[in-house]
Amino acid sequence: MQMPLQILLLVMSNTHPRCSLICRLKKAENVKRHSGFTLIELIVATGVFALVMLLASGAYLMMISLNRQAQGLATGIDNLSFALETMTRDIRTGSKYSCGPALGLGDCTGGTSFSFVNEAGVTTTYNLSGTALQQMVGTTQSVLTEPAVTITSLVFYVYGSAPASAGDRQQAHVTMIISGQVSSSASKVSQKFTIETGATMRGSDI
Repeated sequence: MQMPLQILLLVMSNTHPRCSLICRLKKAENVKRHSGFTLIELIVATGVFALVMLLASGAYLMMISLNRQAQGLATGIDNLSFALETMTRDIRTGSKYSCGPALGLGDCTGGTSFSFVNEAGVTTTYNLSGTALQQMVGTTQSVLTEPAVTITSLVFYVYGSAPASAGDRQQAHVTMIISGQVSSSASKVSQKFTIETGATMRGSDI
């Protein structure tokens, strides 16, 4: 009785000495396919992650620096706006406008100081002290701007300071032109400015 050819080949393949080697190679290949990451793959993944984190941290630090610069400039501009608002409010409610460090000096077109009598009846003078805006009320001096605000030019234009009894029919008015720069304390960034503002006497100029 002869054994079928297919069964014979199957028996021979299972009993052949090479079968154990082939089976072991197939098993090793299957184990390799299901193994974890290699050392090179871990190094590459760690390097990519470190690079991404470095770029992200650099962008974050830059945003913090820009935010500090913007806040510093905003603080300086707010201080300058408050100083100008204080000036115009006091000048608007004052009287006896005078272009100069004292009263009675009349109109001018480019003075560096301005004097008047404030609402309380006290002589007040505004001028530039170094690079800061200075206010003198009576004999008391005070600086209105912070060190972050550097004023390089302060010019006053005064019109209609003479009373109506002297033939002046124009209401007293002063125009101020201020130039300088605002710096951020957190960095060396600065912003230049030139501001023109004015005030007209509210009371009667008789």
